[in-house]
Amino acid sequence: MLKIGDFAKRSGVSVKTLRYYDELGLLKPARVDERSGYRYYSADQLLTIKRIAYFKEEGFTLEQIRTFLNEDTSSPGVKTALFSKHSELKNAIHEAQRQLDEINERINQLSDIKSLDEVSQITIRSESSVLVASLRDQIPMSSLCLLLDEIKQHVRKHGENENRPLTVLWHRRNPEDGLVDVEVAIPVSSSIPETGKVRVVWLPAIQSAASLVHACDPYALFCPKISHVQAWMVSNRYLQSPLEAIREIIMTPDKNMYGRLQMAELLIPIQAESTNLP
Repeated sequence: MLKIGDFAKRSGVSVKTLRYYDELGLLKPARVDERSGYRYYSADQLLTIKRIAYFKEEGFTLEQIRTFLNEDTSSPGVKTALFSKHSELKNAIHEAQRQLDEINERINQLSDIKSLDEVSQITIRSESSVLVASLRDQIPMSSLCLLLDEIKQHVRKHGENENRPLTVLWHRRNPEDGLVDVEVAIPVSSSIPETGKVRVVWLPAIQSAASLVHACDPYALFCPKISHVQAWMVSNRYLQSPLEAIREIIMTPDKNMYGRLQMAELLIPIQAESTNLP
């Protein structure tokens, strides 16, 4: 007989673990001294410890291992347990592969997305019309995130990709009541169902707009780059169109945000008759 300390050294399993195995009924001592309470193990129990280690390496739980160690364990019962573990591991591999694919996608996107540290130049460009799911409301600026979440949930519910570049249209800001007339829109591949608030429409094209790609803080109450682009337009003799809303295209999906900033493109429409001649 081996005392628990000697058995632990020979088996490579700690005394604490052996006591735990005893509590679970997984491996009980061959004998326990009634007076001292000392646990003693037989030499042939080293084989049981090795069997437990093998099963643990294959991912079986201690409860499952206890079944394998029972003398009355039937061959069909073992086969069922093995097939169950086989299916569990296949599912785990599938999930791990899915996670790996997403990480690879993130790595690829990092090389495609403009660095947040780069300073973009203001340019003039047009914007094509696009089919979108749109939600417009007059809200406190602090509630914008709720509006964004609502439109994303709607497109996701109807099988569309919520991570497409999202457009925020600033229609009107009223300092008196603290509300902003704002519209959020996500491109969709087809005419999905509408609700009382969500519409599926063609977002109008912009013939000419001042564009600035910049690092945007989605938690900020107002984009400071708007006044920056407006000042540039004034200095270059461009007139802002009063009939078209300022747009901000959120280029970085929420799931690809690192820190507080995401890439966005600010578009301020220019009047059709405007020129920048001196």
